[in-house]
Amino acid sequence: MSKDSPHLLLINPWIDDFAAYDFWAKPIGLLAIGGVLRTHGYKITYIDALDRFFPHSSKSAGNKTSKRFERGPYFKTPLSRPAKLKDVPRNYSRYGIPEDLFRELTRKIPRPDAVLVTSIMTYWYPGVFAIIKTVKEIFPETPVILGGVYATLCHEHAVRYSGADHVVSGPGEEASLNLLNRLTGYSPAQGFSLDNLDTLPYPAFDLQRHVNYAPILTSRGCPFRCAYCASGYLNPKITRREPEGVVEEIVYWHKKYGIRDFPFYDDALLIDAESHIVPILEGIIRRGINVRFHTPNALHVREISKGLARILYRAGFKTIRLGLETAIFSNRENLDNKVAYGEFEQAAHNLKEGGFSPEQIGAYLLFGLPGQSLSDLEISIEIVKRSGIRPVLTEYSPIPHTPLWKKAVKASRYDLESDPIFHNNSLFPCRQEGFSWETI
Repeated sequence: MSKDSPHLLLINPWIDDFAAYDFWAKPIGLLAIGGVLRTHGYKITYIDALDRFFPHSSKSAGNKTSKRFERGPYFKTPLSRPAKLKDVPRNYSRYGIPEDLFRELTRKIPRPDAVLVTSIMTYWYPGVFAIIKTVKEIFPETPVILGGVYATLCHEHAVRYSGADHVVSGPGEEASLNLLNRLTGYSPAQGFSLDNLDTLPYPAFDLQRHVNYAPILTSRGCPFRCAYCASGYLNPKITRREPEGVVEEIVYWHKKYGIRDFPFYDDALLIDAESHIVPILEGIIRRGINVRFHTPNALHVREISKGLARILYRAGFKTIRLGLETAIFSNRENLDNKVAYGEFEQAAHNLKEGGFSPEQIGAYLLFGLPGQSLSDLEISIEIVKRSGIRPVLTEYSPIPHTPLWKKAVKASRYDLESDPIFHNNSLFPCRQEGFSWETI
């Protein structure tokens, strides 16, 4: 690396919310960009404001994560609720390392040539804004670049209010590289193509203080266009990696860093299973490595045949989540078309027959949808329980650029279009008669 290589600071920001927990939540987009920039000669420094293993935060985070497959709580600092959320009778906190420690870490870093900040949930922007404000105080001459999910879904809001000098929308590898080349005058030739994910380097998980698990992304995009999901907007094009390359990455993180837990971040992991996930898992089985796989983003129910269930079990899947959303099939086409009547029960049967215990399998059920009745949710819960697996209730969060967005705006008691703070699923933003936290 040349001595003239620009120095970049990458930051995973705080979460300001009523609740937050590390359910295998790594900023894979930011670390993927870090991997790309590093291979193009940039010098990278990384600060994870959500670091559960920071020495001063370890009392809260604890060392019990192995019992939870490396999941665990964040350190948190109580905050006053935002003025617009004063009517919510719940405690509000900043999740992540304390602000004084973040400032101390940042001040120790030589002035970077640019700072890249990511964003996830649209309603987490207060923590993002606080990070940007702090960084601008410490490095007032350094340009700050904001990207990620919030920056894409609420681009105009981010441009107007975030305080960032540049806001990147959509996949960030190519856009960030081109922008940084212009800002720094450092112009290495682009060595990858987003049309071929196998040309990308691994995400820079090694920049973390403690590498306790590694999310795996084998594809981008999803063939379904579910009314509540923004996957099609965030990744309009479906691209996939070659199975052998995925196997090599899993083996790399396992062998070099001793990682055992691998959550899959795909939106459509099982689609075209025989040419994609099956060869991946067969490769893992052939390698004989002892690892554990998890599916926090949910699996498509329709694809789970008896044969696929068996190979999922043999390969080491430990946490199965199914994307059921509702077991009510009247007018289901207005919500999604990924599950037909009877397919869920068959998938649950196949998984249990394939070796999974009921405790390992959960079915996501959305609640708080516009127009949803409490009785529909109760029926869905009972159907899931009769299948012998666990219902996992998931609060609906209205998401801009989704087919359900306009209906959510109309149904909400909040002005969803005025401020992403109202997208917070803890508010029941589209609450219907009978829904309450006590009832849920």
